[in-house]
Amino acid sequence: MPLYQWKGRSVTGAIRKGVLDAPNPQLVEVYLRRLNITPVEIKEKKARTFSLSKLLKHVSTTELANFTRQFAVMLESGLNIVKSLDILMEQQKNPYLREIIKDIKYKVETGSSLSEALQEYPNVFDKLYIHMIKAGESSGNLDMVLNRLATYLEKIAAIKSKVLHAMIYPSTIICITIGVVALIMIVVIPKFMEIYKSAGQSLPLPTIILIKISKNFGKISFAFIFLITAIIVGIKMYRRSEKGQYDTDSLLLKLPLLGPIFHKAGVARIARTLGNLVGGGVPLLQALAIAGETAGNKVLEKAMEEIRINVSAGQSIAEPMFFTGVFPYLLVEMVRIGELSGRLDDMLNKAADFFEEEVDRRVNTLSTLMEPILIVILGVTVGAILVALYLPIFNLGKAVGGGM
Repeated sequence: MPLYQWKGRSVTGAIRKGVLDAPNPQLVEVYLRRLNITPVEIKEKKARTFSLSKLLKHVSTTELANFTRQFAVMLESGLNIVKSLDILMEQQKNPYLREIIKDIKYKVETGSSLSEALQEYPNVFDKLYIHMIKAGESSGNLDMVLNRLATYLEKIAAIKSKVLHAMIYPSTIICITIGVVALIMIVVIPKFMEIYKSAGQSLPLPTIILIKISKNFGKISFAFIFLITAIIVGIKMYRRSEKGQYDTDSLLLKLPLLGPIFHKAGVARIARTLGNLVGGGVPLLQALAIAGETAGNKVLEKAMEEIRINVSAGQSIAEPMFFTGVFPYLLVEMVRIGELSGRLDDMLNKAADFFEEEVDRRVNTLSTLMEPILIVILGVTVGAILVALYLPIFNLGKAVGGGM
């Protein structure tokens, strides 16, 4: 929307100035009069050539969780939606999120519901968020729904943070290994090549192979990078189709060590999402569809769609969930108990807690296992290169010793 610079006079006679984004100047005038400001001048502002917010159009899960939690606290304290958004806008450090909150506040002030305003930013507020807000608006429990959403987002952010921290050490070791090997190939081996050439000694096979690799290291590195890039691009292109997404996601779940982590994380996300939606008052069939879409895995999404179809035909959730063969038996039983007791949302959230803890344990175990394995790989790689490099010297020493 275009930006409009305005100048107006308040009820006390003071001159006020500001900038608003709106479809037309008439809406700017309506907005100002609602604030008891008499418009004096309204003119369109030319767009700036540079905007920091355009470079930083990203809102992290942690930032969204903090915004949601603070929003809930303000509503609980008795502030209305517009005033809460105004305060949240002023304290935001992320310029893109500040811009979004400003636009949402404007839309709410001009007659839109909060959920309608949030729908304009699907890259920040997903379907789960929107439907939860709609349910909160219709039930009058928006503050409670926001608290549920904040808890959900905080747990998602915690899992992402733990996985990220678990990958820091392995990534560091891999980078060090690549750097050391590159240094030896580019700097060390050429110097040894000159020594061996001047000595005129025949070289053993491992040394010859190492020298050839060193001479063609640039080409080999380029070919390796090209191959990796081609594989990544190929996978992305294959995943554009429904079958491609399903096949690759199915393969991810079957990977040794990593597969169970992806599976448990997807199950935990489904359980948490479904629990929050059901607890927030979203209709069950709609909740099942949204939970499937937020699973992050096509295999789990397809299983949730099968469950939704069976539930729409009159079945319970637990029975079709069991027959999909995708969900752990513990989750099936927790859902069954929740349906019988009328506490489905509580049981789903408890199941999500269990599977999230299981993901944490597996990530920690994997991280612990990877440390010694990567160190051994680093030692073996560098050691093999050094042995091949010094092998002619050892052979020369033996020949000199034998001649004496």
